[in-house]
Amino acid sequence: MKKLVIVESPSKSKTIEKYLGKDFNVVSSKGHIRDLATSGKDGLGIDVENDFTPTYKISKDKKDVVKQLKELAKKSDEVYLASDPDREGEAISWHLASELGLDMDDKNRIVFNEITKPAILEAFEHPRVIDQGLVHSQEARRMVDRIIGFKLSKLLQNKIKSKSAGRVQSVALRLIVEREKEIRAFKSEEYWTIEALVKKKQNEFIAELKKYKGKKAKISNKDESDAIIAACDGEYKVTDIEKKVKKKQSKMPFITSTLQQEASTKLNFSAKKTMQVAQKLYEGVEIETGVEGLISYMRTDSTRLSDMFIDATFNYIKNEYGKEYVGTARQKKVEGSQDAHEACRPTDITRTPEAIKQYLTNDQYRLYKLIYARTLASLMAPAKSDSVNVTIINNECEFSANGNVLTFDGYLKVYGPYESTKDELLPTMEVGEILDNVTLEGKQHFTEPPKRYSEARLIKEMEEQGIGRPSTYAMIIDTLQARGYAELKKQTETGKTRVFFPTEQGELTDTKLQEFFESLINVKYTAAMEEDLDAIAVGEKDMVKELRDFYNRFQPLLEKAYDEMEKIEPEKTGEKCPECGSDMVIRNGRYGKFEACSNYPECKHIKQDESEKIDETCPNCGGPLVKKRGRFGEFYACANYPECKYIKSDKTPPEKTGEMCPECGKELVKRKSRYGKFFIGCSGYPKCRYIKKEEKPEGEETEKKEEK
Repeated sequence: MKKLVIVESPSKSKTIEKYLGKDFNVVSSKGHIRDLATSGKDGLGIDVENDFTPTYKISKDKKDVVKQLKELAKKSDEVYLASDPDREGEAISWHLASELGLDMDDKNRIVFNEITKPAILEAFEHPRVIDQGLVHSQEARRMVDRIIGFKLSKLLQNKIKSKSAGRVQSVALRLIVEREKEIRAFKSEEYWTIEALVKKKQNEFIAELKKYKGKKAKISNKDESDAIIAACDGEYKVTDIEKKVKKKQSKMPFITSTLQQEASTKLNFSAKKTMQVAQKLYEGVEIETGVEGLISYMRTDSTRLSDMFIDATFNYIKNEYGKEYVGTARQKKVEGSQDAHEACRPTDITRTPEAIKQYLTNDQYRLYKLIYARTLASLMAPAKSDSVNVTIINNECEFSANGNVLTFDGYLKVYGPYESTKDELLPTMEVGEILDNVTLEGKQHFTEPPKRYSEARLIKEMEEQGIGRPSTYAMIIDTLQARGYAELKKQTETGKTRVFFPTEQGELTDTKLQEFFESLINVKYTAAMEEDLDAIAVGEKDMVKELRDFYNRFQPLLEKAYDEMEKIEPEKTGEKCPECGSDMVIRNGRYGKFEACSNYPECKHIKQDESEKIDETCPNCGGPLVKKRGRFGEFYACANYPECKYIKSDKTPPEKTGEMCPECGKELVKRKSRYGKFFIGCSGYPKCRYIKKEEKPEGEETEKKEEK
């Protein structure tokens, strides 16, 4: 009888089974196996009156998985639960234990931070019981999100036709809308600076006016600038030269939020893409030694590194770069951080990006290289530079010039490509020296409004405000766009960074939420709730009490909103429905506005744009063909949809070759693959899957073997 190990992801199972050996059978639950039911009062799946007792239901797509797991559990001597090392993972283990009838007091919970053989074997040496505090914390979060998601979304759908609301999602929208209002209200102000271009022999540098008449220089317009320039009619004398050595420390290793931010600015990855690529690096990639997990768990809020990894990295730095490059291990303690496991790092510091580049996709290589460089740099010595500050006086004008020369690259040896450094050289000068080749220039400037949020800036703001958790940032950003509340686009045609603009519906949604739910949908309350969830996780607060406190605040606000929130009716077009005589109205669809019958769903008539018709008829019903817009672009379909579902295919028929298939006798045709390459295959596909092999020139195969 084998020992059964249940993990979340199918891609992990083979790797872990290889590490554990023949006595273990490793299978996957494929994530959560059950969720709150949609039965009971308001379809919440929560008995609010009975201490918020949840009702769980196995997900439709997991019934076969659960059935298989139950059969395997019965045949196994022991069952281990090895879901991810976070609250969601703990909850998944608890749900599995409940469905499989496992004893909650058994030490069957396995936790590991990386998928490597030493880490896996070490984890199985120290199994523990399921942490009920973490489970209760996740349950509380899920129930609060269900109550807000169901009840508040239903209100908004009914009153203003918005699609949804969420505990964290709506606060993130609040940040975007607030920023847009700040930008609209901003009034630009003129200000001036004065620069002195100083030439000394073959060198020249810029000194900026810092003080005038002993006070900080504040110049509002050109007249003031010209007056100050006119006052500088004396000698330019060097009065002070300050020299010092500056140290620049490396940044901490990545946590989830900083990984998403840096991947956004340095690699132009979305938060969602970053997490997808990181997930694959964590679960394992086929390299020379087999499938190996290349990074530690990427959902983390801790900058901590293990002592073993630190020691190994220090030795690597010493051997590769020299002992002067060895730094110190530092950890930044962030308020509210769970510190459940290490920072996101490479599993093996000797596994350099270049050494495994051939096994990775381009995106995997770029992200692994960034994680590797950041981790290695965090344990390297600071960069050092000689800094010089020169003060130059002319009458009552005080100018300052700065120079900076890198003398020791330190951690920049490996992280230099991701941080811009530039030497600013100043010529040799002495105190008391008179500079005789100086030209003054006044420069006009205007104050600028605050910047809109890019993905990186929004994630940083949410992290700093304590909104959400590392695993939720990418999903929140996705949801805001999917609901049509915000658009991520470039500010200008020449700009590179995409930023968030709230949509008209997004602003309306935020306005109504602030009008009726300001005390709950705000940064302070949402951050406080995260702290309460953390307190539940460690047993400092009671789950039921916290849920009751929340519900008692939320429900009266909801009832008031139903009574007082004005219902926005669709805009009438002035036309009548040709099918039932009701008013035609303008509605918002996922692909834009359209005209439809106000008597929906009884009448489903939609007006077709005459300009969108083409000079073709439907071969099925004879109706006109019209242009439609779908998620993958424009297409032509029958105007009588949904009665007729004909869609015109834009695919050209495959090119015939004149050859016959050696397997079924049908004609061979030339096709194009999903990757854009042409190949010759059977026209009888999918019943016959014959593909003609590409003929190689004589001698080519021998040459390739010799190269290998």
